[in-house]
Amino acid sequence: MLKHFLKLQWKSFIRAASFKTNLIFKIFMGFMALYFIVMFLAMGVGTFFIIQDRQWGDPLRVVNQFMIYYLAADLAFRYAVQKMPITNIKPLLYLPFKKAQVVRYSLGKTVVSFFNLAHAFFFIPFSIVLLLEGYSPIGVIGWHLGIMALFYCNNFLNILLNNTDSVLIPLAIIFAGLGISQYYGFFDITLYTTPIFDAFYDLPWMAIIPWVLLVSLYAAAFSYFKKYMFLDAGLAQKHAIAKTEDYTWLDRFGNLGIFLKNDIKLIRRNKRSKTTVLTSIFFLFYGLLFFTGAVESYDGPVWKIFAGIFISGGFLFTFGQFVPSWDSSYYPLMMSQNIKYKDYLNSKWYLIIIATLISTILASPYLYFGWDAYLAVLVGAVYNMGVNSYLVLWGGAYIKTPIDLTSNKKAFGDKQSFNLKTMLMTIPKLLLPLAIYSLGHYLINPTAGYILVALTGVAGFAFKNIVFKQIEKVYKKEKYKTLLAYKQTS
Repeated sequence: MLKHFLKLQWKSFIRAASFKTNLIFKIFMGFMALYFIVMFLAMGVGTFFIIQDRQWGDPLRVVNQFMIYYLAADLAFRYAVQKMPITNIKPLLYLPFKKAQVVRYSLGKTVVSFFNLAHAFFFIPFSIVLLLEGYSPIGVIGWHLGIMALFYCNNFLNILLNNTDSVLIPLAIIFAGLGISQYYGFFDITLYTTPIFDAFYDLPWMAIIPWVLLVSLYAAAFSYFKKYMFLDAGLAQKHAIAKTEDYTWLDRFGNLGIFLKNDIKLIRRNKRSKTTVLTSIFFLFYGLLFFTGAVESYDGPVWKIFAGIFISGGFLFTFGQFVPSWDSSYYPLMMSQNIKYKDYLNSKWYLIIIATLISTILASPYLYFGWDAYLAVLVGAVYNMGVNSYLVLWGGAYIKTPIDLTSNKKAFGDKQSFNLKTMLMTIPKLLLPLAIYSLGHYLINPTAGYILVALTGVAGFAFKNIVFKQIEKVYKKEKYKTLLAYKQTS
């Protein structure tokens, strides 16, 4: 049966309309996987000796101290990126397979995913180093098995809670708050969690507990998907009571107001767009890696602009990059109406500008780290509004992936969204402002670097009409390819 499922998976891959894009994406992801494997291996071997050389304490105890944050970060990363197992269930329900077989195969795919195997490339070398350094073999084995079971628990916990924003988002906020409170010495949660991880080494039999938890979570996930895996209700679209939202205050803006109304309603009423907006909020915390000195390699002056671009551009990168895919369900109808591309693109542009301004205001607490830190955010916001806002709209013309607004797929999009043109367009979004700042910083002074980046953004505003004409031409050129792509379901 497993062989049969694998055959169907392979046929689905090679017969898909986006086969070439999928193949390029797989190759690209293969190189990314190799990179992370090498990084995890290096960390697994080197962590013990780094901790020992810096005299932070017993390396095993130090790793256990921060294990709670490692697990929390892993769960948050899975929630944002990991694809759910039940992706191609509907076609299988018409075939003579037992539901239990289909669910077992789908859950089994997640077990061998890179999100689980990547941790082994850190913990296996680290455990081997512990054994070579004279730690108890039974204790190390118990500790290793207990920790790996917890990461697999994360796997099934993410599956069960994937559509429950009301649970996972507050948990992420709580852990972020705990990390900040520990950093400033208010409250240290590791005093209570470290003994739990230490127990896996000191009392190896305790490793049985996370494995029992793992089996329980697997059984819960299996039962849940088997129970709701039927077409007439479990996989059917849910219908909610409609609410009237007029937004009459936007009528004063004419056609622009009409499009803005549609975008605001789209964001408020659909799972996918809500998840994307919530994900963009987490970009506000990205600067903590740069301005707190938490990561030594980010201490360079150029990285502050990089942080400023991300902090103010969360909505731009998560929502803006999928224009016009957000409207894919009714895009053919729009194109049959007397609608100007300029008005349509203008509404998206203003939405990005407004969101960037809001992010910049919400980032004002970075003033705590000094005017230099918040100045990087302000300059990054000007560049995002004056340059990157055009680039994401331009790149959207080449992203021809229909978006199911009723699903809660990952905020960073699906693999069909990947192509070489959009990949190349990420270079000026991220690297160009760094290069501009570097010229001013190293040739004159840091203030000149900020001024050059800001002036580039201002110049973007000055040439808006010219740039929009070029973007409009691209959209018109790609119009029929986009319409055809939105009809594809595979």
